[in-house]
Amino acid sequence: MALHWKLVVDCRDPHALADFWAGALEYAVEDPGALVAHLLEAGHLPEAAAVEHGGSRRFAALAAIRHPEDPFDPFSGTGQGRRILFQRVPEEKQGKNRLHLDVHAGEPGLDVLLARLEALGAVRVTEVDQGPAGHWWVMRDPEGNEFCAAG
Repeated sequence: MALHWKLVVDCRDPHALADFWAGALEYAVEDPGALVAHLLEAGHLPEAAAVEHGGSRRFAALAAIRHPEDPFDPFSGTGQGRRILFQRVPEEKQGKNRLHLDVHAGEPGLDVLLARLEALGAVRVTEVDQGPAGHWWVMRDPEGNEFCAAG
C-alpha cells in the first residue's frame, strides 16, 4: 500500500513562504486556527508559540499549504492529500537545493506564469532552452530556494 507523505521545507519565515507557494501553485493555505485556539485555552501551547496570520491564530514556527480539491480536517486545517509544510529553522539556506519543484505553465503559457511568479516575489536566475526537449527558467522563491518554471 502506498504511504501518505508531505514535502517539508526548512525556512526562516514559514508564513510568508506558505503564502508565496500557495499563490504560485494556486493551493490553499491551511488554517489551524481552531486547533491553535484549543491548545492555547487548554494550556498545551505557550502564547509565544502562536502568531496572528491571515485573520486567525497560527503556529508561529509552522505553516502549510494543500491542494484545494483534496480533503482536509476542518478542526486542525490539516490537508489529507497533496501538501507542503514550511517549518522555521534558525539557519539560512546554504548551497544548492538537492530537491526542487517544477511548476508547469499550462495555459495561458510560460510568460504569464513567469509574470505571476515574479509578482509574488520569485526571481529569474537562468533560462534553459533545450529546443524540443524543453524550455524553462530556474527561479528562486523569496528565501532563495531554487525551483523551475516550465512551459
